[in-house]
Amino acid sequence: MNILLTGGTGYIGSHIAVVFAQMGYRVVLYDNLSNSTEDVVEKINAIAGSRCILAQGDVRDTALLQATLSRHRIDAVVHLAGSKAVAESVARPVEYYANNVQGTISLLQAMSSVGTRMLVFSSSATVYGQPSYLPIDEAHPTGVTSPYGRSKLHIEELLKDVAASDPNWRIVCLRYFNPVGSHETALLGEKPIGRPNNLVPFIAEVAIGKRDIVRVFGDDYHTPDGTGLRDYVHVMDLAEGHEAAMKFLQLNTGWHAINLGTGIAHSVLEMIRAFEVAAGKRIPLEFAPRRPGDVAACFGDPSKAEIVLGWKATRTIESMCRSTLHFYTNMEAAHQTRS
Repeated sequence: MNILLTGGTGYIGSHIAVVFAQMGYRVVLYDNLSNSTEDVVEKINAIAGSRCILAQGDVRDTALLQATLSRHRIDAVVHLAGSKAVAESVARPVEYYANNVQGTISLLQAMSSVGTRMLVFSSSATVYGQPSYLPIDEAHPTGVTSPYGRSKLHIEELLKDVAASDPNWRIVCLRYFNPVGSHETALLGEKPIGRPNNLVPFIAEVAIGKRDIVRVFGDDYHTPDGTGLRDYVHVMDLAEGHEAAMKFLQLNTGWHAINLGTGIAHSVLEMIRAFEVAAGKRIPLEFAPRRPGDVAACFGDPSKAEIVLGWKATRTIESMCRSTLHFYTNMEAAHQTRS
């Protein structure tokens, strides 16, 4: 089976590529390298022991996407390409709608033109907005607090309409909670280009001495320690969830929304303390005002994924922290060697 991963050299995409390649799929990575580097392909291939192909391009380039789908005889697509930072989306909403929504329309046009009708979409728990109840299951009302979340929800609604228009479409929207961690080899992990927008890369950079302090946005939420509660899921569990979703689509048509998370809530301070244990050192922090678009608590009910996909997250928060530090330490050692 031939799989196209848009955003395939990114943090989540690269881990999915490893899982798919190891399972015997032929993987094509489609990426504009705006937040990743080409050497990721070599690392994926080294881990998987196979050869993934890189097709460099923007997801909004419909003609190039169509040519790529046709040339590689793609059977199914995992769509991960897009911008993903909540606070940044508040400041740059047009860019987020253009990249996320327009990019998805471009992909659907290309898929339709070549007859590819199987799609796993990288969605987000942000489509639930301010939670009405916890844990959040798939029946929870949707509603958003940021342009990023709204772009994801628009895409989900678009995909639902597409599936309703043609019974040949097979679509799963995987609603991620908070992906963290790295591959056990320390070759792949979350290392954004420029200033990180997510918590864990910041903690890791402080832990290895690249930054001085972690900023915690908000200490006055109605949570046990005042900081935000989140459902952190190991990126390798998440990657395996995509492979389970692909198997599901081979047997099922229509549109489906499924949570991928652990169902366990950890606060920002708990995550920092877990990193301190993994690093064996104190991680300095300072509190800052809440960021626009953030919610106090967001954690999911992953039972549908276990029932429908046969998938369940198994890796612990300790594993997430250890693997992240292993990745960052490995990167820093490689940098020192090159220097």
